[in-house]
Amino acid sequence: MSNQLEQYVRYSDNVEVKQPDEDRLIYETLNSVARMGQKVFDKHRHAMRGAHAKGHGGLKGELKIYDNLPTPLAQGLFREPKTYPVMIRFSSTPGDIMPDGMSSFRGMAIKVIGVEGPKLFSAQPDALTQDFLMINSPVFPAGNVARYLNEQLLQEKVVVSAPEEAQQFLTTALRTVNAVTEKMGIDLYPTALGITLPETHILGETYYTTAALRYGDYIAKLNAVPISASLQPLIGQTIETHDPSVLRNLIVEFFRQQAAEYELRAQLCRNLETMPIEDASIQWSEQDSPYQAIAKITIPVQEAYSPARRVYVDEVLSFNAWHCIAEHRPLGSIQRVRMQVYEASSRYRHEMNQQPKVEPRSLEEMPD
Repeated sequence: MSNQLEQYVRYSDNVEVKQPDEDRLIYETLNSVARMGQKVFDKHRHAMRGAHAKGHGGLKGELKIYDNLPTPLAQGLFREPKTYPVMIRFSSTPGDIMPDGMSSFRGMAIKVIGVEGPKLFSAQPDALTQDFLMINSPVFPAGNVARYLNEQLLQEKVVVSAPEEAQQFLTTALRTVNAVTEKMGIDLYPTALGITLPETHILGETYYTTAALRYGDYIAKLNAVPISASLQPLIGQTIETHDPSVLRNLIVEFFRQQAAEYELRAQLCRNLETMPIEDASIQWSEQDSPYQAIAKITIPVQEAYSPARRVYVDEVLSFNAWHCIAEHRPLGSIQRVRMQVYEASSRYRHEMNQQPKVEPRSLEEMPD
C-alpha cells in the first residue's frame, strides 16, 4: 500500500503558482464579462449566465459512492460509501442563447445535496451542497488566465456582436476544415469556445472537470462517463441541428422513456511536470494515470424541461466549482479566475432577474 500511495503527488498549498500579472488579467476578464452580460441583458431584457447560458435540461438523480475504494481514491466526499441526491444541468458554454447548430462545448453541472462542512468562497458557506462542473473535453484550450482573457474578449466580440447566422456559418465551416485536417494530425482551430466540435448526441458525451482540483490528500481531475446500455448507442452519434433547440428535445425525449447511468472517475496526479496544475490545456496522460471509478450517477425516467423545472434550474440555481468543501478546492489559474467570474455573473443574474439565490437542502425542491 505504501508504494501505491507514494506514486501520487500529495496536495500542499504550494502546488499552485500565481501567474505573472494575474490580478490585472482577472480584473480585465471581469470587466469583459460585465460588458457582455449587459449586452445580453439589453438584447433579451433578461440576464443570463456569463457562461453556459443555454440550459437543455434539469434532472434529479443520485450519486452512489463505491465501497472499498483504495486509500488514494477514498478522499473528501468519496472517503466512505454513501448515496447522495444530485441535481444535474446540461448546457452549452456560450454566455448567450444561441441555436444548437452553433457548435460549442456542452456542460454537465452536478450539485450534490447533503454534503456537510463549510464551503469555500461561497455566498452560502453553510449550505449542504457541493458542485462539480464539467465540459465534454479533457482539456480547457485556454489553459491559463492570460489565454482565458483572450478567449473571453473573443466571445464578447464574436458570440454577442456578430449575427447568429454568421456565427453558425463560421462554426460549420471550421468544423468541416477541422474534420479534414484532424485526419492529418493537425488541429488548426483550437478554441475555448469549442466552435469546431462535431455535432453529436449530448447524452453520449464524456464530461471532464478539465482543470485540476484538490482530492483530499491528493490532486485529481474527474470525469463522468456514460455506462448504461441506454446511453451506449448515443456515444459519438451524430445529430441533425436544424432545430435550434434539438439538444433540449433529445434530453426530454430520452428521459421520458429511459433512465441513464454515468460513472464518475478520478485521474490522480503523478507528476507536476507532465501533469501541470497551472496549464489546463495540457492533457494528463491516461496511460501514466488512468481514470479510476469512484461512484455512479443514476438518473431515472422524468420530465426534464417542464416550465417550473426550467425556471428553477435556469433562473434560481447557480453552479460554481468553488462552492465546495476544502478537500475539493479547485486548483490553477483557470480555476482562480473562474471563481470570481462565476460569482460575479451569478450575483448580476439574480439581481437583474429578481430571483432568489438558493442552495437546495432536498431533492424535492426541484419541481417535477
